[in-house]
Amino acid sequence: MNTPIRLALTMGDPAGIGPEIIVKAAHQMRDLVAQGRIELKVLGSAQALEQAARLLQCDITRVVDMVDVGPVTQPLTVGHVSEAGGHWAYHAVARAVQLCQSGAADAIVTAPLCKEALHMAGYPFEGHTEMLAHLSGMRDGVMMLAHGNMRVSHVTTHCALAEVPARLTPQRLRRVLDVTLEALHALGIREPRVAVAGLNPHAGEGGILGKEDGAIIAPVIAEYVAAGHAVTGPWPGDTVFIKLRAQQFDAVVAMYHDQGHIPVKLLGFSIDPATGVWQAVSGVNITLGLPILRTSVDHGTAFDIAGTGRASAESMVDAIRYAMTLVEGLRTASAARLAPKP
Repeated sequence: MNTPIRLALTMGDPAGIGPEIIVKAAHQMRDLVAQGRIELKVLGSAQALEQAARLLQCDITRVVDMVDVGPVTQPLTVGHVSEAGGHWAYHAVARAVQLCQSGAADAIVTAPLCKEALHMAGYPFEGHTEMLAHLSGMRDGVMMLAHGNMRVSHVTTHCALAEVPARLTPQRLRRVLDVTLEALHALGIREPRVAVAGLNPHAGEGGILGKEDGAIIAPVIAEYVAAGHAVTGPWPGDTVFIKLRAQQFDAVVAMYHDQGHIPVKLLGFSIDPATGVWQAVSGVNITLGLPILRTSVDHGTAFDIAGTGRASAESMVDAIRYAMTLVEGLRTASAARLAPKP
């Protein structure tokens, strides 16, 4: 019998839609739990999870194991930013990291937190990726967004646009390429094709619109080509994602947050054409390059609809399934390495 995949689901800010999407996703995963394929451990506020389950009239007590990470004494109001929400979010992630480090969990799947609440609570992190890097003792995590076959890794994420050129170094680009190739192998892609987006318009236009593409990006790409990898670029940022969507590549390395986020989210959000209101969002945020595997929803806390039961769990389900695929891929790779040589 295969060993079940043990996932730690962090609630994020319990005043947001995290509790609701966890309840909905867990309900959808109930057959996999019953079959022994996965085990789901929810970390956060037990009270918030119970309230969401009552709201949705959905009993998941046999599907998940709830771990309350309180006590948090500050008041918490659904739909509102608060210091308490930041405390709950931080402690849930910290406990999940402990579970992974102790071998009690295979991966973390995170619901959204609120950066403002996190800072109010005294945790000055730019987001989940930076928090996980701190908690795991490593500072070079990489964010990958995925929506179907659209996979985009980022050289920089939560920093001012003016800081991006200084953060674009050969060392950082090599790190992003290395973990991107590793992730694609874990996803079952034997010979991954990775495109690198340019930093400047038209990838610098031969140096007319910026020197970084020719001076920094191109030489690193040449190193990977010489080593036998299918890495190409730098490609103009306004066309490379079209090629990715056409499946000419398996992933793109983006230089900064919006360059990579906009194309993935544009495809991931489902809009009601009659009302112009978004109905659902699919897509996954994956943290690479850390000793802890983490996937996440690709959206925020949605305080405006928290507590209404309208939140879509599609991205949370996607994140759970991506975590399962990655864990299975890593297990297969590990077994292959340990297998006796013929």
